Amino acid sequence: MPIIRSELYDKNLNFLIGSGASHGLFPTLALAIKNSQTGKNHTFETLVTKFEKNKVLKSLLFSWYVEKVIKPATQFDIELLSLLGSDVEDEVIANYEKFMSSVLTLLSRKSYLNRANVFTTNYDGMIAHVAEKMLRNGTADFVLNDGGTGFIKRTLDAKSFNRTYQDHGVFDRHAKSVPQVNLIQMHGSVYWYKDGDRIEISYRRQHAVDRIDDVPMLDCSELGKLLGDEQKSDEDLLKLQVEYDTDVIDLFWEKYEQLPVVNPTKWKFHETVFEEHYYQMLRLLSYELEKPNTVFIIFGFSFADEHILNLVKRSLSNPSLKLFICCFNDKDREELNAKFEIFPNVELVSLDGDLNFTRFNYEVFAVGEAASVNAT
Repeated sequence: MPIIRSELYDKNLNFLIGSGASHGLFPTLALAIKNSQTGKNHTFETLVTKFEKNKVLKSLLFSWYVEKVIKPATQFDIELLSLLGSDVEDEVIANYEKFMSSVLTLLSRKSYLNRANVFTTNYDGMIAHVAEKMLRNGTADFVLNDGGTGFIKRTLDAKSFNRTYQDHGVFDRHAKSVPQVNLIQMHGSVYWYKDGDRIEISYRRQHAVDRIDDVPMLDCSELGKLLGDEQKSDEDLLKLQVEYDTDVIDLFWEKYEQLPVVNPTKWKFHETVFEEHYYQMLRLLSYELEKPNTVFIIFGFSFADEHILNLVKRSLSNPSLKLFICCFNDKDREELNAKFEIFPNVELVSLDGDLNFTRFNYEVFAVGEAASVNAT
């Protein structure tokens, strides 16, 4: 059955978007290298957890993570890609725009509080960039609320997500709510900066690039070859002949720990200011999922963050909460089914073949269009 159409109108709409949505522009944390004990593919999270106590390997892995995962997000230029991007990159941008348009279509049919929450564990800023593109092109009229307050210097404030906007007539004889999408970045953003005990938001691309360039990278060329080789296992990493002075490694970690992104080993921030906001956003997610008539649609997220996993499971005691989890393939469906099979208000959504972001937008999240999905 389709997961969209009338069953979502006038509901408290919430979404969780993971790295699968940005695949094609930015890499996911899935790796080709195998687990030597299970034979399954490692993710970056499982691999760094395995080598948590190996200081050199852990440092190499995180240096690769900065170079291959975080740095491309800081270099993203939507205007340049619109001119010179590949078909794959253009498709990712078009998919985000399609997703936002579908959300706004749902909001236009709400009779009260036409607001939706988009939680994301991505820190690439894609939703903000695409929203800006849509507003500039005049293809939609809405508010994207990223939690920022202020003008010249914008700072993050959790209470901003509870604010709404209205259009009023000239003589205040009528008022109409402006469609609003709250962008809630659970794992941080490359556009966040520590400012005392607050978080500054700045979408200046060069600012983000300069900060990453300030992180001293280790040579990860040989490591990268192993991570992308399906014939290799984690035992092969122990054969790497690499040595670094303690000072070099310490300097890398000093700079890395200033980055406003969750540390994938423990799913925590190093900076207390960022960590405090993370837990505030967990509470916000919990509050939203406890509300009556709530729908929560999840795409591109593996539930590797145990804080989010456990919070969602607890929230499923809300009988009016409906959770739709999109499964990329059969393997993904099996793993998610093991986590959620006991909950009657959860539907795992899958298609014949891989459920990528394009198919999600046109075959699953197809507002006002025919949609054909296998949901059980």
